[in-house]
This record gives sequence, C-alpha cells and structure tokens, in this order.
Amino acid sequence: MLLSLRIENFALIDYLELELGLGLNVFTGETGAGKSIILDAVDAILGGKTDRRAIRTGATRALLEATFEVNAFTAKWITQQDIDLIDETLVICSREISQTQDKTRNRFRINGILVSRKLIDQLRDRLLEITAQGQTVQLLAADAQKEWLDLYGGTAITHACKRTATLHEQKQQAKAILENRRQLEQHRLQRLDILQYQVQELNSAQLTEADELDVLQQEQQRLSHVVELQQQSYQVYQALYQREDGLAAADLLSQAEATLTNLVEYDFQLQPILGMIEEALSQVTEAGRQIGSYGEQLESDPQRLQDVETRIQELKQLCRKYGQTLAEVITHARQIRAELEDLQDSEQSLDALDQAYHQAQSQLQQACEELTDLRREAANQLETNLVQELKPLAMDKVKFQVNLIPTAPTPSGGDQVQFCFSPNPGEPLQPLSETASGGEMSRFLLALKACFSQVEGSETMIFDEIDVGVSGKVAGAIAQKLHQLSQQHQVLCVTHQPIVAAMGDRHFHVRKDVIVDGTTADDPQDQERTVVRVNCLSEMQRREELAQLASGQSAVQEVIAFADTLLSQANALRQQPIQGNASGSQGAGSRSKASEESSTKSPRSKSSARASGKSSKSPRSKSKP
Repeated sequence: MLLSLRIENFALIDYLELELGLGLNVFTGETGAGKSIILDAVDAILGGKTDRRAIRTGATRALLEATFEVNAFTAKWITQQDIDLIDETLVICSREISQTQDKTRNRFRINGILVSRKLIDQLRDRLLEITAQGQTVQLLAADAQKEWLDLYGGTAITHACKRTATLHEQKQQAKAILENRRQLEQHRLQRLDILQYQVQELNSAQLTEADELDVLQQEQQRLSHVVELQQQSYQVYQALYQREDGLAAADLLSQAEATLTNLVEYDFQLQPILGMIEEALSQVTEAGRQIGSYGEQLESDPQRLQDVETRIQELKQLCRKYGQTLAEVITHARQIRAELEDLQDSEQSLDALDQAYHQAQSQLQQACEELTDLRREAANQLETNLVQELKPLAMDKVKFQVNLIPTAPTPSGGDQVQFCFSPNPGEPLQPLSETASGGEMSRFLLALKACFSQVEGSETMIFDEIDVGVSGKVAGAIAQKLHQLSQQHQVLCVTHQPIVAAMGDRHFHVRKDVIVDGTTADDPQDQERTVVRVNCLSEMQRREELAQLASGQSAVQEVIAFADTLLSQANALRQQPIQGNASGSQGAGSRSKASEESSTKSPRSKSSARASGKSSKSPRSKSKP
C-alpha cells in the first residue's frame, strides 16, 4: 500500500507531500490542474519513462519519493535482494533526476540503497498497477489483448510463453543455419566435382616417392645414351684393365709394383709407397672389372625408354597443375583428399541440420499447442468472470467471448487473440474494436482490472479517469465497482464524476496556483510561477467540491443538497455487505473498521496539513482560474 508521496521540482510541482490511506483515494480538480502529474510521479518513481522536461523549469534536480507498506511475500523478495526493510514492512522508493549540461542522470534507491532500473521494474509489479487514460485505446489492439489474456493466465502461461519464445528462437537459429548451408550447397557440389576429378587424377598417378621424377629423368638419360655408354665404358675398361695396343693402367701398376718390391729388399723406407701402389692396383683392377661388367649389361630398350618418357610427362603435367615440385603435388593430394572427405561428410551434416530444424519446429509446434490449451482455459475463466464484473456496471445483458485464431508459430505462440463483445441483447458478438463505445470501453477496462485484481499481487491500483465518457447510472455503477475493489486493494482514482468522488474514503483536491517568486511584491526580480497544490478535503470542503463538479457552482443550495445526497448514498453503500464475485467479497463492515483503525494511527489533521504542500510558505499565492 502506498502510504505517502513526496515530490520536489517535478513538472509544475515545486514541493508536495501527500499521505494516503486504505480504501478509495480520489483526486479531483479542473482539467489541466495537474492531477495526472501526481500519477506520473508515482509512475516515474517505479521506473516510468521521463526526460529532461520532467525537471521543473529553473531547477537542475527533481526528487521523487514514495513510501510503501508491503506484504510478507514482497518483503521476502526485497530481503532476497540484500535490502533491509524499515520497521519490517516499510519500503521507501526514490528517484533523483538531475540535469548537467546536455546529460540527464537518474538514480533509483530502495531504502537508501542505489539499485538498477531492472530491479525497480521487478518491484513495480509487486507494488501497484496503473491504468492510464490511453489503455482503452491500447486494449483494441490484438497484441494487447493477447498480453492481457496471458497476464490473466498467471504463472503457468508466463512460463509457457518463455518456453515458446526460447523454442522459437532455437527454431529460427536452426532454420538460419540450414538455409545458409543450402545456399552453400551449390558451391559445395561444384567444389565436390572438382575435387573428385583431382583426387581421381592424382590417385591414378599413384604418387608415392617425392624423388620419383628425378629418378626417372636419370633413367631417361641412361636409356637415351646406351650406345655412347657402351662404347665409352669399354674404352675406360681398356684404359684401366686391358688394352690390345699397349699397356693398360693395371699393367703399368703391376710393373711398378714388381720393381718396388725388389727395391724394398734394399730399402725398407719404400714400403709405404709400395703399399699405395698395391692399393691403387687393387682399385684400378676392381674398377676395370666393374666398368667391364657395366658395359656388358647395357642393352638398348626402346619400350622402357618410351614408358619412362611418358611417366615423366605425366609427372611434369601434374606439377604444372598442382605444385612446382612433385613433393608439393603429393602434399596437395593429401589436402584435397581430406577436403573431399569433409565435403562428403557435409552432405550428412546437411541431413542432420534438416532433421534438427524439423525437430525444433516440432517442439515449437507442441509448445504452441500447450500454450493454446492454457490460453483456452484462461479464456474460459476470463469470459465468465468478466461478464460477472460487467453486470453491475449497467451491462447485465452483455456477452463476451475470447477467440483464439490459429496462426503460424511466433515467439508468443500460435494464436491471435480477439476479444469479441456484444453489449446489447440480440446483437451478435463482434470484435471489441468494432463494437464498444467510449463509455463501454471504460467499463470494460474497469471490469477487466477487477478480474485481474483476483490474480495479481499488486496491493495498490491506480485509475486515471477510468470513468471518462460515462454519466448517470453508469457512473454510479463505476463508483460501486471502485468501492468493491477498494475492499481488497488500495485504490487511487482521478475522476471528474461527482458520484465517483463521493464514494472515496479520502478526497484530494488538485489545483494550480500562481505564486510570485521574490522577497517583495515590488521587487523587479519577482516572477509569476505556476505550481500545483493538493489539499485533503474535510467533509464540508467535499460538499463544495462535489457541488462544483456537478454544476460548476459550489454556493447554490440545491447543488449543495445534491452533494449531501451523494455523500449520504456513499456512506450507506459502505455500510452494506459487498455482494457478487471474489473481487468484492469482503463486507463493508470489516472495511470500515480497518479505515477507522488507520485513521487512529494516522490522524487526518496531520495528513491534511502535509497534503497542502508548500502553500503555507507562499502567502502571496493566488488561485489560477
């Protein structure tokens, strides 16, 4: 419950303090008096959007502060955020908006501790629910109707929506991967054909040794010069071992050996030379024999020569295509075999990706169907409860139906939600956007909020002109509905309807004053400034305000009598037990007792003085017409 509100330098408010209580707190005043500014301040404290214009002209800093009394569940959640409560149940939320040059800075605090906007947003849902003037228009949108239904469905639908959103994202990712692979498939197949041809060509070449080309080139040289090799090897044989026309090298060495053998007998110092001659003779003799054998084995082989030359041409062709050397060609062959294997595996990967996509699609479809079942169950409950809530609002013959229209799966499921409405007997159900008038939309939204009050945890409900577009009996029905809601929730309501204002447990009047800044009225520096003032009205002041709302006059006896009638009717209604559904199940007696206890703890004399803001500090104020 919102206990108090403090506002400094926000919009037209220079300084304002309000103490609020249980039950229905109503705010009245002329159009443009600043009633919505107060609600905007509450919204801003709990994370609502603001800009630099939120700071009062001439100031550089705005301070907004709200004190809430929280239930056990909210208190537990706050302590889990490592924030201590004040007196075990109190939470003070504040927001400081400061302007430095071209930069606007915001600081959020909970019980004096700086917190993030995200944490404030999470706390907001636990503290209050604001129904603004524009929500009747938003309610006509299909997406908004889906959001309302999902909120009404509670945690089960919330969890199902999160799961559906996650599965939809997974399906989209699987689809993107699959489509990307399919786009590359044509290039893959082209590359696959090229690699298959290259691998086949290289495999048929049977490349094993990196020096094969060098070896073949040497063999080619030998086969191409067999005759020359035979002739010249024979000449070497003759020179080394056996000549027909003279002595060969072996013969000369033999003679030298024999001579040195004789000389060694006379001088042993010649022995080393003899050893060298003997070794040379042995090597020359062996060389002669080998060259002779080489020459005898040489044979002309034209076929082998042709085969060698063909193989050389084949290897050189491969080197021109795949590498400068045969070693590079062999390395390239290994690489493309591995790439070919990967590309062939990619075909299997494509099948796996396609299977993964269809599996993700199937899981999403199943999640959407489960979400649809939950929505259908929530829709049935909402249809029943909303009709019950609308009947007291002068719509006892209303028909309401929630249609779930199947759509392609989206992050929010596979349904389009359509609220269908028939306010008049005999008329068919039609989409809400095509049927409801402005007054009917206001009542519809109020009834919807009443349904939500049964499932939401917010202790404070705020309505900004929920009664717009209605009058007479319908306005009275709305007043009674707000009274019913106030039995289980603290309700703040901005209204222009005297019937609604009369039902309030507390009545605040909002007005604009023009004050003069400066020390004296004659000071040339004095400037007129517009400020918002709020007073908590006494019983006599309420009569005058209700008369003003009803006729624009507050001093006419007939109008005063009408105001007294409204207040008497409201007091009588408070004494009656609340009939109807769960949203108004508590009796008025217990509610009145709670109000009395609250009044005892928080004397109205103090709250009235505080609610008047800084008016006591501005004696030269004058009411703005």
